[in-house]
Amino acid sequence: MAYDTSPRWDRKMQQRLARGEAAALSELYDRYAALVHSLAHRVLDDDESADRTTREVFTHVWEHPDAYDPRQGSLRSWIAALAQRQAAYRLRQQQHGGSPEQIEEKVRAASAAARADYIVTSMPASLRAALELAYFQRRDCRQTAEHLGVTEDEARRRLRLGLQLLSSATTRPLPAGPESPRIPPGLGRAR
Repeated sequence: MAYDTSPRWDRKMQQRLARGEAAALSELYDRYAALVHSLAHRVLDDDESADRTTREVFTHVWEHPDAYDPRQGSLRSWIAALAQRQAAYRLRQQQHGGSPEQIEEKVRAASAAARADYIVTSMPASLRAALELAYFQRRDCRQTAEHLGVTEDEARRRLRLGLQLLSSATTRPLPAGPESPRIPPGLGRAR
């Protein structure tokens, strides 16, 4: 379930974490643990590794609340990016066979799938409903419009916007260079 929070809520949560309020971490965990775990599981395809990644992400958030920059986006997006990067790092560590190119291709594919999941859960319900009707229930624009109670033009607009959002999952490159923020040493090591 997507939780929409205001920038004010994000800043207050960051301040509470910086003060060391355990209740703030508990609230943040309750709100975003399912998101982090599902993104990690999508990349790693393993419950134990996804659990470990979830712990590492929330440990990082607890120990480094000032690493979050509200100007760069929402707290939810920052946490999702941490989860994706940590899961991709862990996947690279787990890969023993294959060439480096094959491993990186697997990481890119898993990361794109995780980004697509995140985008779908983050998009407005009206766009998600239109996509679900058109692609999972195989309805055309007229049937989608009828079911949603909107005009055909509005149904087309929702489908187009939803597809544009989804296309960014595969066109946006995975940050991999030194300029991308990473989880500090100790949290990224395989245990």
